[in-house]
Amino acid sequence: MGTVYPALDGRLREFVEAQPMFFVATAPSGSGGHVNVSPKGMRGTFVVLGPHRVAWLDYHGSGAETIAHLRDNGRITLMFCAFDGPPKIVRLHGRGVATPVTDPGFGALLADFPQPPDVHAVRAVIGVTVDRVSDSCGYAVPLMDYRADRDLLLTSHSRRTAEDLVAYRATKNAASIDGLPVF
Repeated sequence: MGTVYPALDGRLREFVEAQPMFFVATAPSGSGGHVNVSPKGMRGTFVVLGPHRVAWLDYHGSGAETIAHLRDNGRITLMFCAFDGPPKIVRLHGRGVATPVTDPGFGALLADFPQPPDVHAVRAVIGVTVDRVSDSCGYAVPLMDYRADRDLLLTSHSRRTAEDLVAYRATKNAASIDGLPVF
């Protein structure tokens, strides 16, 4: 049985900030539709903004389920696993909001990220108000060695102009796999 904590602070915050990868889970409203789980990574793209607030930079990708689901109902869970050192899993449950690159407040949100990688292809900042922080053992999580971040996402989008990215969102990220609108 895991432990529920009143906030994300101290050693839990240090653990979360040290992980090179985390997972995001969302689902559409109702009993239909697909539950989505996405891995996220790249140093400098995730920040803890307070004991009940986190955010990450969401880059253009093959899907946009997280943004569609957040628009639909706001529910979100983030999971961080220890792949080295002592076993641990930390889950952050809460409500999320996507602020797209086209939103007037987007630029101000970028200031929350002290050392982001290239932000050219960021399509949104995802902010989460955390209402439940818990941990569990992680005994079955394998031990793995982190070598480096992949640079393919950044290099593939570096060839696209701002106009190309607008077209990408309009064609490849217009709707979720269940047909929910994204932007």
